Amino acid sequence: MSQHPSLRAASTLGGKRNVLKRFERTALLKKRGQWKAGERITGLRKTKPDA
Repeated sequence: MSQHPSLRAASTLGGKRNVLKRFERTALLKKRGQWKAGERITGLRKTKPDA
């Protein structure tokens, strides 16, 4: 019997994520010079992950 695709392990899906977590977004914005320590964490600008 085969397994439904939604039940497969996350490692087998292996797609590229297009949504970053907040700590990843702040690190990326720091690297680009668009966010400084001490600024608000909420309301961050949209970012695309580096290729």
